Amino acid sequence: MPCSVGLLNSVPSPLLCEMFGHAGYNFVVLDLEHQLLSPDQLQHAIRACELGQCEPWVRVPEVDEKLIGRVLDAGARGVVISRLETAEQAERAVKAAHFPPFGRRGITGGRVTGFGKTSLDDYIAWTRDAIRVVPMIESATGIDALPEILAVPGISLVMEGALDLALDMGLGPQPMHDRIWDQLLRMAAYCDAAGVPFCANPRDEKQRDYWLARKPRWLLAGEDRGLLMTALRERRRELHVSSPTTAAS
Repeated sequence: MPCSVGLLNSVPSPLLCEMFGHAGYNFVVLDLEHQLLSPDQLQHAIRACELGQCEPWVRVPEVDEKLIGRVLDAGARGVVISRLETAEQAERAVKAAHFPPFGRRGITGGRVTGFGKTSLDDYIAWTRDAIRVVPMIESATGIDALPEILAVPGISLVMEGALDLALDMGLGPQPMHDRIWDQLLRMAAYCDAAGVPFCANPRDEKQRDYWLARKPRWLLAGEDRGLLMTALRERRRELHVSSPTTAAS
């Protein structure tokens, strides 16, 4: 099975979201944890992902039943739950994302049914396997609880948040710390034992080679803001010449 690669979107721009799909990315995580996106901005970003043929996922700051329902009604294909730490939170997230009898999500029509082209029965059946519920583990508490979290039916995959994990462990903003790497391996081992995919975010060549050797189903390529800034700086360095004023002095 080929690996699906995604990006965390931190630059609010539907045009960028559409471009990511055409660049070959399989999913985009639209961020409601750190970004002040309006409902219209989120809706346009979801449409742009669809147009670029990549899955729109939405990261929410907590297990908010109503918010999860609204982003799914807007067309999100996945919900990423920031800093999930307990099996109880995981159960509530799954129930918020699915319709009865598997969950508590309320039904509506609108764009997710093609404004009536798809019957509600068919849409409900489709969501059972198509909607992804993705815990993001970003604390020592979350790692300790991960075996119980993974036992919750309906968890699609697990993402890591190494930067926040480093802060939580008192290491400062050091996602590459050896102790953090040990915890990422621990997370991956728990996921392997439960048969749930682990989505790593390789931060250097060594990590990239390690995770690719495991033949993963999911990988995060990082955050668009950082990747864009790196590319812009590198291109500017490539074209650096002394200004006329500097050359003449």
